[in-house]
Amino acid sequence: MTLPRPTSMQRQLARRLRGNQTDCELRLWQQLRARQLLDVKFRRQHPCPPYVLDFYCVQLQLAIELDGSQHLLPEALTYDLRRSWYLQSLGITVLRFDNLQVIDEMEGVLHVIFLEVQRRLQDPHPNPLPKGEGT
Repeated sequence: MTLPRPTSMQRQLARRLRGNQTDCELRLWQQLRARQLLDVKFRRQHPCPPYVLDFYCVQLQLAIELDGSQHLLPEALTYDLRRSWYLQSLGITVLRFDNLQVIDEMEGVLHVIFLEVQRRLQDPHPNPLPKGEGT
């Protein structure tokens, strides 16, 4: 399935978000950037209309979302659930972590991501992107 193309406003929003990362996003980005995890490329603040994903690996169609305390509110939980369902309908797997996990349990967070990346590398996605779109 082809992912929706972002508008110029969505691309600008993603750029702004990259410039204003939270401490937790920055901590995790330092571990994911530059193909440090099993040589897969992650992007940060990647537009996927109508949303912007915290981290996204195009090759594996894997999104990683970090949630602050505001995500514990009932309306936020509903929003996040709807968002995850939408992304799953596009063939994107979503891993969610709260900020405290990143702060207190970084090794555990990285282990979960490592296992999912490893699994997806061994068992390719049933609907892979055409050649040239995964880099």
